[in-house]
Amino acid sequence: MNKYITNVKNFFTSANTLKFVSLIGFTLLFTAIIASQNYFFQNIIDNGISKRDIIAQKTLTVVDVKRTEQHRKEIAAKVEPVLTSAEDEFIKTNLETLENSILQIRKKESPNDVKLEELGVLIDLSDINNKEFVTNFLLKVDDTSLREAFDKANLSLDKILRIGITESNFEKNDMREFIANNLVSNVSKRQITVITALLEQIIVPNLVVDEFATEIARKNAMNSVKPYEITFQKGDKILFEGEPVTRLKRDALRQAGYNVYELNWQGLSAIFILVFIATLVFLGYLKMFEKQFLEPRYLTISAVLSLIIGIMASVLPTGWSPYIIILPAYMIIMSIFLNPRISFVASIILCSVLAIGAQYDLQWLITFILLSTVSMLTISNIRFSRRVDLIKTGLHIAAAGLVIMLSIYLIEKCLIDVDNSLIIQNVVFIFCNGIISSVLALGLCPLFESGFKIITPYGLAELADHNQPLLKRLQFEAPGTYHHSLMVSNLCEAAAEAIGANPILARVGAFYHDIGKLKRPLFFVENQSYFGIENPHTKLNPRLSKMVITAHPKDGVEIAKEYNIPAVIHNFILQHHGEGLASYFYNQAVQEEGVENVKEEQFRYTGPKPNSKETAILMIADAVESAVRSLKNPTAEEIENIIDKIIVERLNDSQLEDSPLTLHDIKVIASTFSRILRGMQHNRIKYQENLAEEFDKNKIIMPGKILDEDLENKIKQLEQKNEN
Repeated sequence: MNKYITNVKNFFTSANTLKFVSLIGFTLLFTAIIASQNYFFQNIIDNGISKRDIIAQKTLTVVDVKRTEQHRKEIAAKVEPVLTSAEDEFIKTNLETLENSILQIRKKESPNDVKLEELGVLIDLSDINNKEFVTNFLLKVDDTSLREAFDKANLSLDKILRIGITESNFEKNDMREFIANNLVSNVSKRQITVITALLEQIIVPNLVVDEFATEIARKNAMNSVKPYEITFQKGDKILFEGEPVTRLKRDALRQAGYNVYELNWQGLSAIFILVFIATLVFLGYLKMFEKQFLEPRYLTISAVLSLIIGIMASVLPTGWSPYIIILPAYMIIMSIFLNPRISFVASIILCSVLAIGAQYDLQWLITFILLSTVSMLTISNIRFSRRVDLIKTGLHIAAAGLVIMLSIYLIEKCLIDVDNSLIIQNVVFIFCNGIISSVLALGLCPLFESGFKIITPYGLAELADHNQPLLKRLQFEAPGTYHHSLMVSNLCEAAAEAIGANPILARVGAFYHDIGKLKRPLFFVENQSYFGIENPHTKLNPRLSKMVITAHPKDGVEIAKEYNIPAVIHNFILQHHGEGLASYFYNQAVQEEGVENVKEEQFRYTGPKPNSKETAILMIADAVESAVRSLKNPTAEEIENIIDKIIVERLNDSQLEDSPLTLHDIKVIASTFSRILRGMQHNRIKYQENLAEEFDKNKIIMPGKILDEDLENKIKQLEQKNEN
């Protein structure tokens, strides 16, 4: 029984179970928020019948969709099929073939019965009027008369084909009359019978229905129908108590601001599935492209921001414009705490869910999707060292929203009549929304930073201020360490920028990486010369010295927690030595105790190894700066050699194996360090040691001395000139 209880407890406390429960919990909560709008509709409608009178709070113009569609279908049904000409050449060829065949029969020396039989094969004689006259004419008339009859038959055929023959008039009796009525004017009475009989044999419909063109014509006719519109003036009743809610009335209620979804299990399930799929899509994007943001704190802030927007959309009063929803603030905060790409994806997903769940129109959805793109591009170029740039971003978003909405409305006005006051209202809302959202984002960022323990670029910029209490303390209590940290920060920032890492994070991490030395500042060589004390390690054995030195990363984290330094900086403090060897004390121990009695593991830092580009850069920069500083007037070649030596040592010692640095990155880092350090180690002019003798020799002014006479005269001339 105890084992069963333990298994159940382990199941409910496992990481995967907690993740699944969190996913379901968020989906249910967001579904409830979105579905809460349906209560407004549910309170006034019962089984499709209005429970009370509903009065329009503003003028509403609603399209009667049912009546409009019915009229469009009627108009489309009246459109005649579009006919297209075909078979003309085929029909003419048949007449020509018939003529040649009759001429061949006439030329034969066969008996009349045989010729008549062959003619019967060419022409269906059974249904011809005056059969005997036609056959005698075709077989016995002179060639000139026959040729004249066929010429007139060809002319008549051209005329008939131009008029066109359809399936509807292609019946024997009708066709015979149709041909006779459309012969050319100079046909004699006896030729009429023959020509009609000939053409009747070869004519087929040459006008067929063009289905595609007919469909286009019908759609054009349907589109030309002006929608039937019903207008409810302000104060008119949209619904009377007890009145059935038709589609027209539902559309009017929707335009009045009511969510007209039926609140039932089917509707709730649909919203739940929609939110669940949207959440999975967002998590899938993070897993595939932004794995570092799958941590609970980032997911939590994303969920909280989404819920805030959902609540705002659900409590928006009936009739209020959805363009006042502060989605730009959501985009900006998501961009700052995660990144602009994630903000873009999250905004599109959230807008899609709201557009469906809250029944916002397509124009609203398109506007905010385009604004998400603008926000992503704008915030990607922001300089986080200046908070006013965030307000400028809000202005850019506001201006973009104004242009987007005006463009959409101009297109709409080409199709339907849009109220100008509505255009002005929504354009003003979207413009003010962008500006207000940036101000809100600026004010909310510190609260979210504190609540979710996520450091933003703004927070990093504040930590980089040298007036921070911890940095001030480092400056006075461990000045050598402080100066070393400044030099290392310059190296880290330049290298991070060169390889596409986060230069602000690298710089700030370097500022704080050695704060653990504040616990015992005099045990570190860079501070001993400043205070003019003897190295205390000369009185300690190597193992004790190693314990003191390797403890400063752990001490640094404790001090950082005491001063509320963000956790991301803790990584720089813990990882800047990785699991490296304290070689000085290791070699000293080997000399004193013998190599067989000393193990490297006993003289290594506790780690962990650097697991990001920024912390890996710091590890290299920390060692390089210390090594180069120990050299006296190093040459460029010496600097490059020592950089290469340190990098190779770290690689051979596997200290960089957990970091995402590539060989190309390492090469760029080495080149950047070399350039920066050459600038730091520039040569200076060597001044004369005996300055007093030099001044006397050249008669340059010194206390108790005189100027050179020529120089003194020149100064007096300048003074007189200035007085004048």
